[in-house]
Amino acid sequence: MLDTPANKTVQNAAEKAVVQLAEARSAIGQVVLGQNDVVDLTLNAILCGGHALLVGAPGLAKTLLVETIGTVTGLSNKRVQFTPDLMPADIIGSEVLETDAKGKREFRFIQGPVFTQLLMADEINRASPRTQSALLQAMQERFVTVAGQHYDLPAPFHVLATQNPIEQEGTYPLPEAQLDRFLFQIDVGFPKLETERAILLATTGADTASAKRVITPKQLQSLQQLVRKLPIGESIVDAILKLVRNARPDQTEHDFVREAVTWGPGPRAGQALMLASRAKALMDGRLSPSLDDVTELAAPVLKHRMALSFAARADGQSLEGIIEKLTKTIG
Repeated sequence: MLDTPANKTVQNAAEKAVVQLAEARSAIGQVVLGQNDVVDLTLNAILCGGHALLVGAPGLAKTLLVETIGTVTGLSNKRVQFTPDLMPADIIGSEVLETDAKGKREFRFIQGPVFTQLLMADEINRASPRTQSALLQAMQERFVTVAGQHYDLPAPFHVLATQNPIEQEGTYPLPEAQLDRFLFQIDVGFPKLETERAILLATTGADTASAKRVITPKQLQSLQQLVRKLPIGESIVDAILKLVRNARPDQTEHDFVREAVTWGPGPRAGQALMLASRAKALMDGRLSPSLDDVTELAAPVLKHRMALSFAARADGQSLEGIIEKLTKTIG
């Protein structure tokens, strides 16, 4: 990086940001035990100004993680429990007809829970596709339209959704258009033995750990702007383009993708990978991303934006395996 006043400003801001982010990760880690990778990916998504989909079986602290991040970042937060009978108006709000003291009647918009800075969409795939789609405009445009009226959402605005495995009873697959709006799909697995022992001891006693605010919403917005100012090398840009384009069956150079993948990621995947690589570099105390950042983040960015063919699934192939093979071609 050239030693110019602008670059010096970015460097100084990055040094302060590293300290702040370390404090935030530590504060979250005191409450959410043994999920460091999940915490880092979720924070990364928020630093990028994006949304994250947390996928895992019930009871793996997905809800606790979202609540804790809301506390640590100081973001106003609301929770929507998605159920089969949930309607779009239950999320974005609706107009009601009111009569004033003089008998004049007019419509008034009552805001839904989407009007918050951090929306937790709990078990999002238990609602119908129609209701899931109610979040599409909010997630991309940061506003909603009701009866032709435009209503801006608070800034920053993030959706952290939890999803049960689709094999479970009473779940609906998310529409592809909505999946594409999630920066990451974060798989939440079962804890290791020693971690589960620590969880048992920490959560069943008289005292339990609680989170504290470390970052303000205004500071978070400054961090999000800083991520976009970090430099990124041409070789990293080329690697991201090569990876994303080769993940598409109609553009790929690789037979294993053409034979196994039915549809691949759009340009939004490349944007996500660019921002996420910058955010990871910042969280690790570096000023610019490396190829390792790209390969490490490839699976969370790509796997919900791709689909395997029936033959590939029957053959025991997985998207993770396809993406891992792809990352080895960009070195």
